[in-house]
Amino acid sequence: MTISIVGGGAAGCFCAVEAARLHPDAEVVIYEAGNRLMAKLARTGGGRCNITNTFAGVDDLRTVYPRGFRLMERALAAFSPEDTAAWWTSHGVGLYAEPDGRCFPVSNDARQVVGCLERLIAERGVRVVKGARITSLDELATGVRVVTTGGGLPLLLRGTAVRTVPTVPSLFALKTGSEQIRALSGNVVKGVSLTLTVHGPDGKSRGEAATKVRSEGDILLTDWGFSGPAVLRLSSYAARELAASGYRGTLLVNWLGCDEEEARQTVCRLFGRAGGKMVANVRPEGLCARVWSHILRRASVREDMRCSEAGSKTANRIVAALTADCYELTGRAAFREEFVRCGGVASSAVHPATFESRDVAGLHFAGEVLDIDGVTGGFNLQAAWSTAMCVARGMMPGK
Repeated sequence: MTISIVGGGAAGCFCAVEAARLHPDAEVVIYEAGNRLMAKLARTGGGRCNITNTFAGVDDLRTVYPRGFRLMERALAAFSPEDTAAWWTSHGVGLYAEPDGRCFPVSNDARQVVGCLERLIAERGVRVVKGARITSLDELATGVRVVTTGGGLPLLLRGTAVRTVPTVPSLFALKTGSEQIRALSGNVVKGVSLTLTVHGPDGKSRGEAATKVRSEGDILLTDWGFSGPAVLRLSSYAARELAASGYRGTLLVNWLGCDEEEARQTVCRLFGRAGGKMVANVRPEGLCARVWSHILRRASVREDMRCSEAGSKTANRIVAALTADCYELTGRAAFREEFVRCGGVASSAVHPATFESRDVAGLHFAGEVLDIDGVTGGFNLQAAWSTAMCVARGMMPGK
């Protein structure tokens, strides 16, 4: 019996390795359209490979899987982050966790992760066919068929009743036309609160046509606008709405991540202690001099003003700029190595325990081909490992 796997990415290769172990009498074949396996995996995490996340503090999966969280509940129950860490460790890839929960190989080298899977593929006799663009399920041998790549999915599933959801990007930076932000390129601000209001299809940002999402965390200021974990989370939460709006909306930045009253107390305390110092030289903790100068300009406050001269009106303008700094968005920009898209095979189209199609017997799906996508931080690779393991365990190659 043959187990045919379309897509030689993270999910496809992991599934092949486990399928070969669990079903030693079956022939396992990977069909990869490119000229090498796991090309994307080798570039994830800036080349370090963010294998998974500890999920510490994740009380609601919807906060890390905006789409497909119910399927992920089942998948994580079957193959958890702890199971993932144990699997990789048992195969010679030790992991460590960052304070924010992201897990990386101790080597900080994605090539070790790729090399581990390549070694197991060879040891377990998995056949690899590169440069193979499968355009129809009929091209695959009779038996179990597993699709893990979203590339060419409509063509591949042509003639079947498998339900799919249109795909759009779900992790990206946000562009703004602000020259002031461009001048701050390279600066990181920690602990920021963001509110994104997505314009409706009619271009309006108010009323029922608008979508509002919020996020907290670190941001990176770039040549084109805003990036960093907090921004990527926003892009994931509002991926479909942003695509429908042409990536137009309004971003409200709270630079301190606190409420207006706390910001006012911070400013008044700083100025009260500083006396004759210039306001440019007295700034809240966590803001660098360049960002603080930017905020003062947004508040129309002279940098050479003495703190003792700053009255309540001046303080109010600074507080407003600190807690409700507004920017119009003009588009999106790719974020380094992120390739995540939402959409694909609908959650309702698969059996949640085995990820087998409800419409086509013997056809399974895993990884990015599913309408499951997570925020940045190792959640998407965990989805790849968990869904691939469920498929490998749930397939019936003897039938």
